[in-house]
Amino acid sequence: MKVVAFNGSARKDGNTAILINNVFSELSNAGIETEMVQLSGKKIRGCTACYKCWENKDRRCAVKGDYINECIEKMTAADGIILASPTYFADVSAELKALIDRAGMVSRANGDLLRRKVGAAVVAERRGGAIHAFDTINHFFLIGQMIVPGSLYWNMGLGREKGDVEKDEEGLLTMKVLGENMAWLLMKLK
Repeated sequence: MKVVAFNGSARKDGNTAILINNVFSELSNAGIETEMVQLSGKKIRGCTACYKCWENKDRRCAVKGDYINECIEKMTAADGIILASPTYFADVSAELKALIDRAGMVSRANGDLLRRKVGAAVVAERRGGAIHAFDTINHFFLIGQMIVPGSLYWNMGLGREKGDVEKDEEGLLTMKVLGENMAWLLMKLK
């Protein structure tokens, strides 16, 4: 089994990656393979609403020349998907939103490619606004008929500067429990 995480942060290996790695630790303990895709520095654009994915039905976005189709391939090959983002003006980063919009359209156009995969949201925040970002990601999972495990609190960690989330004991415990619950759920679905 494999879980792929998409880190929507502009800061490679920052707080969002630290939170993902805390979830990965528990998944690895359960023998589940993990891969983190950092969207930082990748060429990504939003959906153009061309609807070619509905015509082509080839499990790909018709927009060429950026990183999205590689992400969609990784999503369809994985058993579980983590979408993670820092909080930008009370929502996800533009890169993660582009991935959500385009992967969501391709999935729906191709018979709900992500249906019954396990999906988990991870959000880093400085101080507030994370609930909306958390909801944005979970709405993607739920409309895609994915299964969402919970944790002991909303899946978020507090911190501004790189490494600050490591001081958020409750946030780290939330990621640990999320990893445990995601592993348990994946094993049950196997």
